[in-house]
Amino acid sequence: MPYRRGGNSLDTGFDCSGFVKAMYAQTVGMILPRRADEQAAATQKIERVELQPGDLVFFNTMRRTFSHVGIYIGDNKFIHSPKPGAQVRVEDMGLAYWNSRFDGARRVLTSTPAEP
Repeated sequence: MPYRRGGNSLDTGFDCSGFVKAMYAQTVGMILPRRADEQAAATQKIERVELQPGDLVFFNTMRRTFSHVGIYIGDNKFIHSPKPGAQVRVEDMGLAYWNSRFDGARRVLTSTPAEP
């Protein structure tokens, strides 16, 4: 799937936050905000050591916090739509580039406990 700035569909391609938004809508039926910084604000902060598959990982790739987002898939790896000219792909968060730009992790709360 190709990168496309502002893209959020299988037909046209994705940017990073469009990819995350589409995957959550298709897999768990949740509608997340459109931009990476809005997705960070709308989700629960967790520590890096708490990461589980499906959590969101955020990076500072444009000299501003939460400028890039991906979905953690386990084993210190995440899937994302990286940049123009590139395809959706899996990356290792341990690589120096990603490790130095890591901004934080968030958990999408898919349901709230019922009141007793």
